[in-house]
Amino acid sequence: MKKNNSFMKKTILLLALFFTLSNVAQEIGDNKLGSWHMYFGTNKVSEKLSIHTEAQLRYYENGKNFNQLLLRTGLNYHINPDAIVTGGYAYISTDPSFEGNENQINNISEHRIFEQFILKNKVGRFLFEHRYRLEQRFIEVENPNSPFFRKSTQHRARYRIQVTYPLSDVFFLNFYDEIFLNLQDNVYGQNRLYGAIGANVFKNTSVQIGFLKNHFPTANFDRLQIGVFFNPDLRKKTKE
Repeated sequence: MKKNNSFMKKTILLLALFFTLSNVAQEIGDNKLGSWHMYFGTNKVSEKLSIHTEAQLRYYENGKNFNQLLLRTGLNYHINPDAIVTGGYAYISTDPSFEGNENQINNISEHRIFEQFILKNKVGRFLFEHRYRLEQRFIEVENPNSPFFRKSTQHRARYRIQVTYPLSDVFFLNFYDEIFLNLQDNVYGQNRLYGAIGANVFKNTSVQIGFLKNHFPTANFDRLQIGVFFNPDLRKKTKE
């Protein structure tokens, strides 16, 4: 009888430990409202060319618990006012840890090359934008228990449809849905659904405050987004 009691106690302890570790492993921040703080710029340098600039700070929680830094730039070629081709580069630094797993992976660094094509059209007062993007991703994962990095190269395709509806000369609504498709392994990567209200605060400056639903195969994240858009014309003005 004593042996049976001892076996039962050990079994209960092992089950309790298993469920505790399972709960810790599943704590990835998907039950928190995080935030993305963003800057975007399109700076015209000639009749056909402009420079894209972008910076984003992403947090697991609202304004705290750092998750990711994204810096992106590119050169835009304006075929016409409704068609733009872009080639560029991005650097992304990611901290994948969230409460309890800080010692698993220290950091993920990514150098990314991208090519994209944007088409715009208008239906009534609705402004549509279709963005097609290809990405070549060069990823380094730091191992805290080793001086070496695990390196990989991945390729991805993205498509985003965006709709903007002006409420007045100042205020507008903005919505988009974007799907990410991996060109290796599992095809489905993620989907982003976004809605926001924006305001044109100056001639070349606007702001947006919105909400993002970011769906991955195994997790869903809710993110508050605050974006500033600054699009000055950098061409020298000729005197009449």
